Amino acid sequence: MKAVPVESAVGMVLGHDVTRIIPGAMKGPAFKRGHIIQSEDVPALLDIGKQHVYVEVLGPGRLHEDEAALRLAKAAAGEGLTMTAPSEGRVNLIAARSGLLKIDVGALHRINAIEQIVVATVHTHHPVTAGRAVAGMRVVPLTIVTAKIEAVEAVCRETFPLVCVKAFRSLQVGMVTTGSEVYHGRIEDKFGPVVRKKFEDMGCRIIRQILVSDDVAATADAIGALIDEGAQMVVVTGGMSVDPDDCTPAAIRAAGAEVVTYGAPVFPGAMFMLAHIGEIPVLGLPGCVMYYRASIFDLVVPRIVAGEKVLREDITALGHGGYCSGCAECRYPICGFGCG
Repeated sequence: MKAVPVESAVGMVLGHDVTRIIPGAMKGPAFKRGHIIQSEDVPALLDIGKQHVYVEVLGPGRLHEDEAALRLAKAAAGEGLTMTAPSEGRVNLIAARSGLLKIDVGALHRINAIEQIVVATVHTHHPVTAGRAVAGMRVVPLTIVTAKIEAVEAVCRETFPLVCVKAFRSLQVGMVTTGSEVYHGRIEDKFGPVVRKKFEDMGCRIIRQILVSDDVAATADAIGALIDEGAQMVVVTGGMSVDPDDCTPAAIRAAGAEVVTYGAPVFPGAMFMLAHIGEIPVLGLPGCVMYYRASIFDLVVPRIVAGEKVLREDITALGHGGYCSGCAECRYPICGFGCG
């Protein structure tokens, strides 16, 4: 690039977007990179404060900001993403489908440590819907040394993908609802519809819901029956507190499950249980899942539905960011809940 007085730039190729800002009305490119400057453009450029413009004169070993951003995006993007065209030197990655957003945070730190490289993302492990922007990238100067982009590409090859959206699997889910008050029809089950909707939003199906009283053997038998019927995940609702008649944790163990964790550093959701019978996840869901829009369910279950094996260390890591602030208007997942 070289700076040329606007009056002398007629016939030259503009090397960058020129932005027009009208306070309170718009901000956008008045002229796009690649535009051949015409004599009638000179007054317009002067009116927006451009005494000089940069024209495209790239020396060897350098890249224009648009080409650099495109290379960054292509190196970073894994499955489930599309990318925008460059605008003002920036390219965004867009979720092409609903699923679980995955960011290699360690690799992201390495990339941003390279001087003049800027890559920003939303938080990893959050569910996203198709069409949501999840990352943006650009370089700081108008042109950059090619070697810096090559260094980013090397990190991305080593750790690929830097960013991806993992598709949710369409799982068959069995649900056991505990509580004598529901079992005997004294109150209406409010837990089941909430859980059913959450799974349906991820493309899963509740194959059957079994109501049981507060009984260890009956709950364990219901878990086993659902697995025999083809459930790929079983959730047990209710009975997860420390009251003497809350027996869900004991029932999950009695069903033959290997417990990953009983308890999670998450509010709401501290009394959560994650276990497995063979390869089948069995979850004990505390009552908060019924009352809160975002809870431990929303931090853990989407990861399982996307095919991840959630370990105890994944649960303990939720403590940093696992406190829900209880905003007057919940906007999860566009918030910091669960973002360690």
